Amino acid sequence: MIKAIVSGHSRGLGDAVAAALLLRGASVLGLARNRNARLAARFPDTFSEVALDLADADALPRWLETGRLGAWLDGAEQAVLVNNAGTISPMGPPALQDPNEVARALALNVAAPLMLAAAFCAAAASVTDRRILHVSSGAARKPYPGWSVYCASKAALDHHARAVAEDKVAGLRICSLAPGVLDTEMQATIRATSLERFPLRERFAEMQRAGGLVPVDDCARRLADYLLGDAFGTVPTADLRDLQG
Repeated sequence: MIKAIVSGHSRGLGDAVAAALLLRGASVLGLARNRNARLAARFPDTFSEVALDLADADALPRWLETGRLGAWLDGAEQAVLVNNAGTISPMGPPALQDPNEVARALALNVAAPLMLAAAFCAAAASVTDRRILHVSSGAARKPYPGWSVYCASKAALDHHARAVAEDKVAGLRICSLAPGVLDTEMQATIRATSLERFPLRERFAEMQRAGGLVPVDDCARRLADYLLGDAFGTVPTADLRDLQG
C-alpha cells in the first residue's frame, strides 16, 4: 500500500500530482490552507486532507504534535512525501520586499518542507521504502532578478536533498526536482508583476503566448512516474525536462 502526503494540494501542480498518485492506487493526504472539494468527491475512499496554513510558523508544529501524521502513515508499505507548497512572493529587489512577506515565504518554502521531511522520516521509520520529493525550480540553480527570496528558498531545498542523500539512511530516497515552466496560477502572477519587480516579465509572457508552458497534468503524470519508479533518488537533484518519458 502506497501512502503519500502532498502539500499545497488544493490547486495547480499539487492538485494534479495528488490526482496522479490517486489514479495509481495510492492513498493521499493533502496539506494546504484550502481544501480540494474536487479531489474529495472524485476519490472519497483514498483521499484525505487537512486544512493547514503552512506559511504560519506555528501551525505546522502544532499539527505535527498531534501525532496524526504517524497515525495516517500506519500500515504503509511505501511512504511518499511531496513537498510542493510554495510561493514566489515577494518579488522585487530587497528594498521593495516586505520583511513580513519574506518571513512567510521562508516559512512556506523552506521551514515547512524541512519540518515535514523530519517528521515524515520519524513517523515512517518502520517503512522500508520511503521517498521525499521537493518540488524545486530552475531558479534554484540560476539567479533571476527580482526573485532573490524564491531563488534562495528553492536552492535551500536542493542542498537539503544533497545533504540528506549523504546521510545514506537505509530505505530513504530523496530528490529535489525542477518540474519546468508550468501553466499555473504562479505563471499568471509572474506575468502580472511590474517590470520594476521582475525585469524579465516579458520573457515569460512571450513563452505563454507561444504555447511554451507545460500543461500541469502532463507534468504531474511524469512526476508521479518518476517518483514511484526505480530511478527515483539515484541523484539528489534533477530536472524533469532532462528525464526520459
